[in-house]
Formats: sequence, structure tokens, C-alpha cells
Amino acid sequence: MERLQKVREEILECVSNLTDSQLNEVVEEGTWSIVQVLEHLYIMEENVTSQMQRALKQEEFDVPGTFPLQVIADRTKKISAPEFLLPSNNFYTFDELKEKLAASRASLEKFVHETSDVELNQKTFAHRRFGVLTLNQWISLIGYHEQRHIGQIEEIKAALTK
Repeated sequence: MERLQKVREEILECVSNLTDSQLNEVVEEGTWSIVQVLEHLYIMEENVTSQMQRALKQEEFDVPGTFPLQVIADRTKKISAPEFLLPSNNFYTFDELKEKLAASRASLEKFVHETSDVELNQKTFAHRRFGVLTLNQWISLIGYHEQRHIGQIEEIKAALTK
């Protein structure tokens, strides 16, 4: 969880000096604004936490693979988000998104705190692209996923209207 917290702090720090207009600016048609990236991170974390809660209730579970999660942070390989993880086109303030991200992180932290290490390492569910992962691997995936989007946020920032 410490790594996840550092990545989250890095994300919030890199956007904290932007105006709400800049955060919501779409710099190129067909791409996301920074707010949309942040909303996507919120949706992703909420979804994974919910899926992990369901996985805990399963009596049987699949054997996880040995997928190197670090490749998720590699932005040279395009990965499109599935429909259910896509952000809206709503205007959000930085404070609103910060609250959403804090809420999703609090849910994740509560889940981790209330779940045994045995369950985190044995219970599994499948990722649409990377196969079966343990709950601990899913938690790590959240951090690598957010790390990936830091690069995207930096690219958007560089293209913002000054």
C-alpha cells in the first residue's frame, strides 16, 4: 500500500497547480482531459475493490499466472480501457476529483486491512488481458496502472493552453 500511496501523491502533486479549466481541457480530439484520466483512475480503483470483495466470497479460485505487472506502466504499448472503465465528459473541480480518489483509496485500504494475507495471496479473479491474478497482484496492478497514467498526464499538461 505504501507504493500505491506514493504514486497517488505524485499524481495529485503533478496536477495541483493547474486550474479547473486546465484540468478539464481536452487538448486533442479523441483524447482525455486530465480530469478524465483522474476519473478513470477512480473508476478503476472502485471497480477492482468491488471485484476483490466478490472474489473473497468464492469458494474455489483459479491458480494465478506469473505476469510481470511492471509492463502495465510501459506506455509504449497502447491499452484501451474497457467501456465500463471509461470516464464521463462531466466538468469536475480538482477538489471533487480529489475527494473521489480519496474515497476509492479509503475503500481499498479498508478492504486490505480487513482481509488476511492468506486470502490476499490465494483468492483470485481474471484480468481481461493479463489472465488470473491474486488479490495482492490486483493491488499492485492499481499502482502500476496509476504510474502509467502519470506519463499521460504529463503529456496532456505539456499541450495545455497556457
